[in-house]
Amino acid sequence: MKNQSFDIPLHDIKPLLDVDDYTFYYFIGGSLVVIILILGVFYLAYKFLKNRNRYSIRKDYLDKIASLDLNDTKKTAYALTLYGDIFKEDSPRHTQMYKNITQRLEPYKYKKVVDKFDDETLGYIELYRGMLDV
Repeated sequence: MKNQSFDIPLHDIKPLLDVDDYTFYYFIGGSLVVIILILGVFYLAYKFLKNRNRYSIRKDYLDKIASLDLNDTKKTAYALTLYGDIFKEDSPRHTQMYKNITQRLEPYKYKKVVDKFDDETLGYIELYRGMLDV
């Protein structure tokens, strides 16, 4: 039997249309979005790890204020005035307390021999230490 080709005209069926394929562009666009998100996560992780171990002068001064020896009156008066200066601009309350504490420490600073802190000044020093934070 021979292969026969029947050429029958079809009037109801339309010819095939070319359909544009955009999947490659969608793939490229999606890949770029994923790469940007991954780079963003790596950048944020890098910034977090970099800033985690950063030196903080405020934390250092807070530790020094907390470890002051109240028996060495003159040295403590000078150190509290020096280290407390960085915290005075935190709030109006801190500013007022810093001014108050420096006025109370004046008699203990500029003399060759000074007495021990009185109870009221010790109370103010402890109150000032308690209100400081980093």
